[in-house]
Amino acid sequence: REPSTWNGAGFKTRQKSHSSLLRDQSPTPSAIPIFGFFFTFQYLIPFPQLPPRITQFAARSRRRTLQPPLPPSPFPPMLPYKSIEEAAAHLGRNLTYAETLWFNYSADKSDYVLFCHNILFLFLIFSVVPLPIVFIQLLRSPSFDKYKIQPKVQLSTAEIFKCYKDVMLTFFFIVGPLQLVSYPSVKIVGIHTGLPLPSGWEIAAQLFVYFVVEDYTNYWVHRFLHGKWGYENIHKVHHEYTAPIAFAAPYAHWAEILILGIPSFLGPAMVPGHMITFWLWIALRQMEAIDTHSGYDFPWSLTKYIPFYGGADYHDYHHYVGGQSQSNFASVFTYCDYIYGTDKGYRYQKKLLQKLQGMNDGEDRNAGFKSD
Repeated sequence: REPSTWNGAGFKTRQKSHSSLLRDQSPTPSAIPIFGFFFTFQYLIPFPQLPPRITQFAARSRRRTLQPPLPPSPFPPMLPYKSIEEAAAHLGRNLTYAETLWFNYSADKSDYVLFCHNILFLFLIFSVVPLPIVFIQLLRSPSFDKYKIQPKVQLSTAEIFKCYKDVMLTFFFIVGPLQLVSYPSVKIVGIHTGLPLPSGWEIAAQLFVYFVVEDYTNYWVHRFLHGKWGYENIHKVHHEYTAPIAFAAPYAHWAEILILGIPSFLGPAMVPGHMITFWLWIALRQMEAIDTHSGYDFPWSLTKYIPFYGGADYHDYHHYVGGQSQSNFASVFTYCDYIYGTDKGYRYQKKLLQKLQGMNDGEDRNAGFKSD
């Protein structure tokens, strides 16, 4: 069988072999040597058999005049359907509204182009999502400062935007190129872009697996980075901010970015899903990191309703202790620290602060009684 390829319109066709092209394609007569002319027409009229050397020369001359077939595109379009009707016929049902939108947007885009959307998403997340927290921090309002976890540490505008500039340098020279070259791994594990789209329950279940797998593996990688060699050579860059800010979530050594990419990709590799699920995973994981590095513990945060979620207060303690920290290694949830006993320092501090707060409240009440 002749191999299939992708034509210029984006649909599969049969690719003719070189011998088929020699049979079917008519070359330009003016470009054929005289022996090639006789060799061509010997199929049409009886012609004396030519010596083998002449026929071989004529065949070589004729092959040189033929244009070789174009190689198949390395990044073919992801939907091999000409229309929504053809896609519906293939699925055996009408497309949902979401599938129609997906078809209209992605039918003429390759899988590689769709995967590279991650670069745009990460740029927007790193640049836009931290802005509300940055504005609150620069506002210096007592209404918000009371929720700041380390209120004595206040960074200037220049220091905050220096952090953003450093993050963008890392993004354009490390994160972006890493995304560009990691596409083959996405195809190997089976992340797909076609129809049908996954259901909401399927997306939620896969995202849950991704968070759990990443949290567990990141816990052990993080503990390794707090060893003597890992911290001194790699991880101390991230701990330059003892009172973390939102822009500092992706602020790290380039080697740490490469290392922590493994836990982030392990979940999708174990349970591959749709490209939309992969987009959501990358976006939600980075937004979670920005939340835990915000430096504010707002009582109205919806993340407080997520079971075992660490949050900003939990991770802020890890930065506050700094390089000597052997506590609160988990990236999202707290169960690993609890199981392996690496949250004892944090829990002791919380009990101590509650005790001191109770003593202060009692003194305030006593002072009020004496004044009365």
